[in-house]
Amino acid sequence: MPLPFQTSFDELSTPLFEVSFCILDLETTGGSARDCEITEIGAVKYQHGEEIGSFQTLVDPGAPIPPSITILTGITHAMVVDAPTIETALPDFLEFIGHSVIVGHNVRFDMSFLNAAAERLGYPRLGNVTVDTASLARRLVRNEVRNLKLRSLAAHFRSPVTPNHRALADAQATAHVLHGLLERAGSLGVTNIDDLIALPKASGSAFYKKIRLADSLPRAPGVYLFRDRHGNVIYVGKASNLRQRVRQYFYGDTRKSITNMMRELASIEHQVCSTVIEAEVTEVRLIHAHRPRHNRRSKPPKSSHFVRITSEEFPRLSVVRTVKHDALGHLGPFRSKNAADLVMTALWDSLPIRRCRTRPGSRQGPCAGAQLGVAMCPCDGELDRVSYQKVVDTLLVGLDHDPTVLLEPLESKMSRLSLDRRYEEAGWARDRHTALARALDRRRRWATIQAAGVIVAENDRGDGAMIDHGSLVSSWNGRDAAQLQPIPLHHHESGDVAPSVDIAEEVDLLWKWLEKDGVTMLRGSLTLPEQPIPYLRTGTTG
Repeated sequence: MPLPFQTSFDELSTPLFEVSFCILDLETTGGSARDCEITEIGAVKYQHGEEIGSFQTLVDPGAPIPPSITILTGITHAMVVDAPTIETALPDFLEFIGHSVIVGHNVRFDMSFLNAAAERLGYPRLGNVTVDTASLARRLVRNEVRNLKLRSLAAHFRSPVTPNHRALADAQATAHVLHGLLERAGSLGVTNIDDLIALPKASGSAFYKKIRLADSLPRAPGVYLFRDRHGNVIYVGKASNLRQRVRQYFYGDTRKSITNMMRELASIEHQVCSTVIEAEVTEVRLIHAHRPRHNRRSKPPKSSHFVRITSEEFPRLSVVRTVKHDALGHLGPFRSKNAADLVMTALWDSLPIRRCRTRPGSRQGPCAGAQLGVAMCPCDGELDRVSYQKVVDTLLVGLDHDPTVLLEPLESKMSRLSLDRRYEEAGWARDRHTALARALDRRRRWATIQAAGVIVAENDRGDGAMIDHGSLVSSWNGRDAAQLQPIPLHHHESGDVAPSVDIAEEVDLLWKWLEKDGVTMLRGSLTLPEQPIPYLRTGTTG
């Protein structure tokens, strides 16, 4: 029994000249595959521009052929009495099709009948790539022909075979139309099967004429940079297949953000990368270097923010923009001050950390936080250093060893508020818990990857990377294991957290790659603290 065929990525990138096309046509007893049957199958197979085979058979539908169909096709009941049934014809036809790209005029009609017959007989649905000559013609020659019927297109391209509603003749005419359309498509830069599949989607795109800007892009992993007429980088993106991804922008995406970007686009640059992880890291670096105005979701902040534990006599929390090495510790970096404030508030909720900035002993009475009992503050001179140091020690233990001492108070508060049906406040506590948990997770990942030093790892496809203290320094792919792609090392000072958002985002990408199934550490290791980050369970707020 033939197995279903699923086209691989490499096969989708096959040059059209090398693609095996099976151009087919079916005659049927009616227009619906639910209650009608196939009466004739015709197909021709082409590769390298030459016919390499043909298939034709009448099929006994097992029921009378309606007179209207006989008038249209000329196929009578007497002609199919001795013909094979679909049970006999279909296996041979599926073997003839093989892994070819299936082509038809209004091919969905033919595929509906083939898949219906296949499922009825216990075969899987056909997984072949399909190409519709009617859709291609609508994109390429709509203004040159009276209509998009097969007879009109065959005449337009001067097919030696005239369609006559017989399967083989119609398939042969469709094959001639296909080759005419492929010539037209080639003038638009369509060279591979993935280009051809995407071409009909470009109908109506106001910027399709700019698609030539993508002609030089390779089918390889990498990053691309869109520039405006002044040479400014307006967008940076990554792709596992540069040519395929960039060409998609020209296929009529109607989102306003894409329309505005394509209107400004004047040139495209690219950088080939050995692996997908290299492309992801390079994208982050380029976005932070150029700050493109159309990278809205990933646009880097003007500055990074941190929550600092000061090294004063009575340490407190402070939101700052730099890392200070004599501080007791940091959390971050954060993309915004609001994000840093949320984590600082979470820590205030967890422990009675000093909140005021007043010089110790300078007030006549306690500050507001101390009066409310939510903070231990030395502003009135009554707080002894030993008692407060216990709070600071708990905070430091939570940062580096046991995150539960910081997160469990937040979860308990959230539960109490939820039981009291104060759901909005419970939601605030949940958000603070989540933000703090993520910040603690990022901090320990940074510490772990810094402690590991130089790491060398490969996945099960042979794609590898060398990482030096959280910075990607080289990459290679499994297709050419000897190929080593050096990458500029981003030097940065060591500390308890990453010194900026861009460096932290690179570490996050590398960490996710190292955690993927199939990735093996060849040098170095990652050793996290035994106590995991206790993230909230889904639905804990009720």
